[in-house]
Amino acid sequence: MNNNEDDKVEEFKTGTTTVALTTENGVVLAADRRASMGHLTASKYAKKIYRLDDNLGLTIAGSVGDAQRIVRMMRSQLKLHRLETKELSVKGAGTLLSNILHGNKMMPFMNQFILGGLEDGKGVLYDLDPAGGLMKHDYFTATGSGSQMAYGVLEDHYEEGMDHEEGLDLARRAVKSAMERDTASGNGIMVAEITEEGFNVVEEVEAKQVLE
Repeated sequence: MNNNEDDKVEEFKTGTTTVALTTENGVVLAADRRASMGHLTASKYAKKIYRLDDNLGLTIAGSVGDAQRIVRMMRSQLKLHRLETKELSVKGAGTLLSNILHGNKMMPFMNQFILGGLEDGKGVLYDLDPAGGLMKHDYFTATGSGSQMAYGVLEDHYEEGMDHEEGLDLARRAVKSAMERDTASGNGIMVAEITEEGFNVVEEVEAKQVLE
């Protein structure tokens, strides 16, 4: 393995916690704000949730550079798709991203993604791995080094068709739980929602406010 490949593997090991869940009104996305390089905290204000379109959001875990390139590619492709068909389904966006990832599997984007959006008034979630594997989730999912802790909170407290405000609170609690136990997750929480009103960043708070 050459040095470039070593760098890729090390980059992929950087930690993150991202969470997504569906509510009666749509989708909630949440993530911590720490970007790490090995044992170093490279940034305390990392952005891990991106708006792709009014009805679509994407969370990232893994290589920041790879993820930013994927966001640019997806925004461009989805804009062209919408101009051509005037339709933009979550499933279609997930298939598009899956094809991009699969087409680069010999030199993969070292990321995990959660794609969330609104389709026919209902929240829909997909997660994707570096090889383009696409998996649908009706209720919730999580990625990153803190996902095991986050899943414990989600499994215990999630209810199908839950109130949207309760969903926002549960997503915060799931990421907070990971921040308290996973050393690679931390430095605050970003929360976004996707509803009939579109994509909206609900809050971006620092760790001190989260843990008080």
